[in-house]
Parts: sequence; structure tokens; C-alpha cells
Amino acid sequence: MRGKSNGFGGRPGVGWSVARLCLLSLVGLIGLLNGVHRGQAVAQDVNSRSVPEWVAEIEKVFIRSEDCKQCHVRHYEEWKGAREQTPDLKTFGRVDAVLLHGTSSESPVFRTVLGLWVQTNPTPDEHSRCLSCHVPAAAVFPRYAERITEQILTGRPLVEGIGCASCHLIHAVEQAPNPPPTFKLKPGPVFYGPFADPEENLVHQAAQAPVFREAAFCAACHFDKVKDVTQKELPGEILAGMVCQDCHMEPSTGSSTSRRGAVTRAIGRHWFRGVVGAGTMLRNRNLQAEWTPRIDIDAKRAGGVLEGTALVKIGSLPHSFPDGDPILKQFFLIVTAKDAQGRVLAEETKRFGLPYDKILRGPIPDPFIKGGNTRKVPFALTLPDGAAPALVEAVLTYALIPTPDPALREKYLSTLRSDKERDEAGRIIDDYAKPRMLTYRAKAL
Repeated sequence: MRGKSNGFGGRPGVGWSVARLCLLSLVGLIGLLNGVHRGQAVAQDVNSRSVPEWVAEIEKVFIRSEDCKQCHVRHYEEWKGAREQTPDLKTFGRVDAVLLHGTSSESPVFRTVLGLWVQTNPTPDEHSRCLSCHVPAAAVFPRYAERITEQILTGRPLVEGIGCASCHLIHAVEQAPNPPPTFKLKPGPVFYGPFADPEENLVHQAAQAPVFREAAFCAACHFDKVKDVTQKELPGEILAGMVCQDCHMEPSTGSSTSRRGAVTRAIGRHWFRGVVGAGTMLRNRNLQAEWTPRIDIDAKRAGGVLEGTALVKIGSLPHSFPDGDPILKQFFLIVTAKDAQGRVLAEETKRFGLPYDKILRGPIPDPFIKGGNTRKVPFALTLPDGAAPALVEAVLTYALIPTPDPALREKYLSTLRSDKERDEAGRIIDDYAKPRMLTYRAKAL
């Protein structure tokens, strides 16, 4: 949930201008689709689906992915999850980091989190910021952000989330001094991609955009994942020269189109697979030592207080773990002092992350830890009189979403229409707000 509005109602970098606005009036001239005028095809689709006029207005710019399927069936099925699903989903049954982009507006997890956040009374601008990554059409049509939100909360969104057009209308990113780096959408007759020699066709114009082979393309939404989003490449001791797409768009050989005789070349899969547990998607076993965080402890006793610093580190891997969301994640560092018999003498929990009522209010804070960095967390444990600490432990856990306070939880659940919906939302909140282990360290005193 990020992004912000500009003077034309989009986020910075959307790139509207008078000339581009004129292009919108020419969208119907984009090309022919099986001999049918594209604008007519959209109108027929709109009529058959009984789509409101404001949705039809959006779909003239953000062509529905079902239209793209006619030529790009393989990528469509990967994007939608109709082909092979990732082993992460089959093995773990959770969608922590493998949520298909094609379900970005339909996910019950997103619907639940959005429903909780809406109860904190966000402004229209904050609505648009939230949707700009989950439903990029809101970056171009922010005036419809609240309508899009209402539909998502009913579980029947009419506006597509992250569809083909959402990514392939991006032609560049705008580098910003603070997160998030913003994508530049260029509505018009051209769809962009990574190939210098796109195949000619009668459906739409195609052009190369170098950003498709840059980490900054992904970092426009997943901006806490990289060491330096301004770098086109992200050198590391192990992943020198690699970018996000090398791992998360699994390399394959084939054609981007289903047309007979289409060019065969190296292409990337469009399910954007991630991981649920460290080590699930490792092609290089050396990565495991770099991927997960680790903790060092520096502690000493000063009178009745055990004080020190926990140093949380992530190695040279270009991004932090886990999950691709830079806004919602919560981290918990629990420092415990124990005696020689293992009895707990004192304990302190440090929490890092925003509650719902602070999300997108003001600047987006830096993540708890980024790849290639060390986070120093001071602690001070007050010991019982006469206690002799022998061991200090540090446990780092994470949760994918904040735990709502009881009043906010009940306020959201009361907006749902049935006990079944309330039970489902309650299970999602409990599951995704539950802390999970990342790493552990103990040090004898």
C-alpha cells in the first residue's frame, strides 16, 4: 500500500501530459484484434459484463488481461495461477510470499487488511496511495479509488488489480530520495517489454523499455527489498550482476506469444514466485548463509541491570527476508536474561512496525533491516535483587501484518455481512499476525 497523488490525480512519475492525454482519445485506434476494432471489442465486453461507465473508462486504458490472453495464453495462465502453482503453495499452504500478482485485488488477505485499515479513516489521497501498487489503475484514476476500495471489500472487484497492462504500460521509474521509488505509466498505444526486437503484430505497438531488466522495476512497489534501488544492478559477493527478475521470473525458453511461428527465445515466467521459508528457492546453496538474518549480542552487567546491544545482520544478498511487502511487516526482538538453571530473570520485547492507524500517514519508515546492513538494537534488563545472570538470549520473529487492537478488530468484523465472513476474516487476522521465528542467538555471560 503505497504511492501518492500528483496534480493530475496520479502518483509522481505517472507521466501525464497534454500530449499523453490526447492519446487517450486515440486508444480506440490502437490496432485490430482478430479484425475487430479494439475499442469496439472493449465496448462489447463492457456491455456483456454490464460494467459501470467508470469501469469502462478505466478499461479503455488498462485493457483487461483476458484480452491479452488471446495471444499470450502462456503468460496469462501463469499470471492467473491456471498453470503450475509454485511448490511453496502446495507444500506450505500459505501465501506469505507467493501471492500471485493476478489475485492482487481478489486476495482475501488483502481484503481483510484493507478492511481493517479503512476503519482508521484514511483520506482520499491515502486511499490512492494504498491502491497504487495493488490496483495500479488507481494511480491514473485516483478519483475512483474509493469506489475500487468498496468493491474489493465486497469480494467482487470489477477493476483488475495487477494485470498485463499495469506492468506493460510502465516505461520507466522515477528515482526518489525517499521510498517509494515510483513507476511511470504511459497510457497510450504502446506496450513495453524487455525485448529490443519485439515481434510485429496487428494488435498493438510494442517497444523496449530498459527498466524491465532493472531491479528498480520491481522496487517501485517492493522498495524495501534492495540495498540501493538506484542501481541498475545489485552486486553482491554471491549474486554479482543479478536482478530481481533472474530469480523471481524463473528463466525459460519459448515464445511470449502463442502465434504459430513466433520467435523462440529466453523468456521469464509470469507467476513471480517467491518463498515461504528460507532455502525454498535456492539455486546456490551458499545463499542460505546470506539470506536469513543473524544476531550477535554484546552485553554486560552494570549493577542491577544487564545492558547491551543486539546486532541484527543480513549478508550480501540484495534484499531482506521475508516477504515482499514493505509496509505491513512487523518484527519482534525478544531479549531474555536467564540464570544458570535456565530460569528467566528478565525479558524485554522490542517491536518494529507500524500499527494500522499510522500506515501511510507521513513518510514511510525504513524497514527493520535491509540486505548488507546491520541494525543495532540497545536493551537494558532490570534484574531481581541478588540474581546472577548466566545467559542472555535474543530471538527475532516476524509477522506479516500488524495485530489490530481489539476495538479496531471488532469494528471491522461488524461491517461484514455474515458469520461465515467474520470467521474467515478472524482466521486470516490470527494467522497472518502470528509471529514466526526468523533467528535465535544465545550468549554465556
